[in-house]
Amino acid sequence: MNVRTWPVASLVFAALWVFIRGVELAPAALVGQFLFGLVVGLPVAFVFRRLYVKRIDLQQGVYAAPYAGRYAATFVAELIRANFDVAYRVLAPDPRIEPEVILIPLRVRSDIAVTIIANSITITPGTVTLDHDPETNALYVHVIDGRDLESVVEPIRTWETYALEMFTEKRSPDDPAPEIIVDGGTGNE
Repeated sequence: MNVRTWPVASLVFAALWVFIRGVELAPAALVGQFLFGLVVGLPVAFVFRRLYVKRIDLQQGVYAAPYAGRYAATFVAELIRANFDVAYRVLAPDPRIEPEVILIPLRVRSDIAVTIIANSITITPGTVTLDHDPETNALYVHVIDGRDLESVVEPIRTWETYALEMFTEKRSPDDPAPEIIVDGGTGNE
């Protein structure tokens, strides 16, 4: 079922308004602030409707929801792990830091999937996405410690697997992941 995007965007704006306001958990307060957010969000979403795609497929959204949840869960787990790892490296008397830039070819092709993965990498402490090479569909990623590439690449491949399903990409999660490249040579995944 395809629906126009701007009414859905206004509902999202209204829900965000409730979270931003920090409303007490009373039904009347929640409904009141949601309606206020809707009153403001509808005209804003309508005015900026040309910035959105014309229609969205709600069935695809329902199909993608479990994969989006898994993506978020694995991202949060990796975020927590990476925070502790970087904190340990900073506080250790002998910091184990060996920076490296690696090239990670991706299976995902859509702009939104590549963007979400690149942003997830950058938000995670110890890694930064430097660039995307559209010819090879690969991300240049700077890592804090390039000695253990498996620990860097494994969460990225997991995110990519969920992104393939979320955005119904042409490639399958069962397709083999391309090999990563380190310093112009080949790295082992």
